[in-house]
Amino acid sequence: MKDFLDEFGATIDSASARLLVIPEQQSATPRREDKWSPKEIIGHLIDSAANNHQRFVRAQFTDELVFAGYEQNEWVETQRYRDKPWEELVQLWKLYNQHILHIMKVTPQETRMKLRHKHNLHVIASDTISENEPVTLDFFMRDYVEHLKKHLNQILE
Repeated sequence: MKDFLDEFGATIDSASARLLVIPEQQSATPRREDKWSPKEIIGHLIDSAANNHQRFVRAQFTDELVFAGYEQNEWVETQRYRDKPWEELVQLWKLYNQHILHIMKVTPQETRMKLRHKHNLHVIASDTISENEPVTLDFFMRDYVEHLKKHLNQILE
């Protein structure tokens, strides 16, 4: 777990530095007409952080991993991330993920690794998993980071 957490911390630091060199105008420009701009992608990652923050905390007090989903496109549109300053969005994304990293670090191993038979990760997780397959909070935390990296790569590559 230490290697995973160290890598997540390094991803937050390196990505935020690379994101901050993107000019404001470029951050507001979608890759294609039907795609999100970098601002909207970072906004989506802020929304993901907000939703998963409470999921990771709540999971420590229950034997299941069943959580509400959210309307991702509507959240991005409603909050109008495209109108926010790029630097402000990047800083919020960075600070929120540093807090999520802290939550991951302080979650007891037995809580992270406990098998949960009841879950809806087949609906809300980024990685495909069967509804009937038991999962751990550790799996869900790692899935969060992989989802984050996938979207960062859309901006940075």
